[in-house]
Amino acid sequence: MAFTQFIVLAIVAILFPSIMGMDFMVGDDKGWTTNFDYQAWAKGKEFHVGDNLVFKYPVEAHSVIKVNGTSFQQCAISAGNGTLTSRNDVITLATSGNKWYICGVAKHCEVGNQKLFIMVSEDNSSAVRGSIEPLYYGWMMAIFGILMMVMV
Repeated sequence: MAFTQFIVLAIVAILFPSIMGMDFMVGDDKGWTTNFDYQAWAKGKEFHVGDNLVFKYPVEAHSVIKVNGTSFQQCAISAGNGTLTSRNDVITLATSGNKWYICGVAKHCEVGNQKLFIMVSEDNSSAVRGSIEPLYYGWMMAIFGILMMVMV
């Protein structure tokens, strides 16, 4: 009985991360800053509905604004584009399609190239993803399951 429970929990621990959204730290260890090539950073990564973009930056140094393709090219901010300034902004990718983000501080977009363009796919079945975080959670669930079985 305990072995069967272990097998079921192990399978759940392995499959659960594949259906969770991934967290992508924009710019990795550099974070959201000027003079960084965000297009090179995004190249090769697969973004899917349910994934999260995490923008980290020093307080009052930057902002994150979701814009359309034209505003992205022109580094222009339109009225009504919600500006994020928490320094730890998390954007959940809720729909598929093209997504554009810029910094609205000073000329960070125009001069500092602080802008990001990504394409978001509806399909979340790819085995190769951009973060190891779900694998970590999967192992944590497996360990928790083993501990629960030992305690019972």
